[in-house]
Amino acid sequence: MLSSSESITFADQPHAMNDLQREFEQAAGDIKRLGERPDNDTLLRLYALYKQGNCGDVHGCDPGFFDFIGTAKKEAWTLLKGMSEAEAQRQYIALVRQLLP
Repeated sequence: MLSSSESITFADQPHAMNDLQREFEQAAGDIKRLGERPDNDTLLRLYALYKQGNCGDVHGCDPGFFDFIGTAKKEAWTLLKGMSEAEAQRQYIALVRQLLP
C-alpha cells in the first residue's frame, strides 16, 4: 500500500508507456492509409502533435524568411509547448482514428 507521499507514475508501470508508444507508432503508420488528404489545418495539427509526442517542446533553428510552410509547422508545434509527450501522443492517436475511414 502507498503512503500519502507516494504516487504511481508511468515509470512504475513501464508496460503502460510501452502500450502508448506502440499505439502512437501504429497511428503514425496508419495515417499513410488515409483515403484523401486532410485540410491544411488538420495536417498542421497532426504534424505538431507528432513532433510534441516524439521530441517534446519545440527546439531547433527557425525556418528561413520565405519558408512559409516551415514557419507554419514551427508555429503549430510552438502552440503545444508545455504539453507532455504522453498527452500529445494520446491526442495524435485520437485524431488519426477520427480521420481513418
